[in-house]
Amino acid sequence: MNAGNGPEADQKIDPSVWVAPSAQLYGAISVARDASIWHNAVLRAECQRIEIGRMSNLQDFAMAHIAYDNPTRIGEFCSITHRATVHGCTVGDHCLVGIGAVIMDHVVIGEGSIVAGGAFVTEGSVFPPHSIIAGVPAKQIGERDCSRANRMNAWMYYRNVEFTRRGDYGAWTGTEYEAWKAAKLAEIEADRDL
Repeated sequence: MNAGNGPEADQKIDPSVWVAPSAQLYGAISVARDASIWHNAVLRAECQRIEIGRMSNLQDFAMAHIAYDNPTRIGEFCSITHRATVHGCTVGDHCLVGIGAVIMDHVVIGEGSIVAGGAFVTEGSVFPPHSIIAGVPAKQIGERDCSRANRMNAWMYYRNVEFTRRGDYGAWTGTEYEAWKAAKLAEIEADRDL
């Protein structure tokens, strides 16, 4: 796929998406409804496409890049946390990639999984749904469906966007937040948030 010549060539960014002013997006990138791209994140797609699913967030200093022969796909309700790198891989729905983790080319992370902070996931690794992945090189160290907890993290970032848009950086504090959090957890537990 030819991504074009300019930094915004072939980009499909839903109007609801929040992109921090310092984030940098280059090439063929799709970002679905209610996602967010945070401060100093970089998404670069020179020859394949980057696809970010609904309600997902790429946090501060995250890096998403393609492989020469493979796109980068991030599912719905995913959190790619601070300084994490996703490179020519697929991250299933409802996943969390921990701080400083690196996921290399042709990796597949099954839905509802967690990649621990600092993990290095080597090329071509495939993990089933509900994996807990950690280490250097990364291995599956457990199995647990983390979908609901990971969706809660995505909802937290959705709330943070709402507050950030109006210049309020207190999205996660106070009694109103505690009430919102309790209500949202109950909604998620019943899968009414999907």
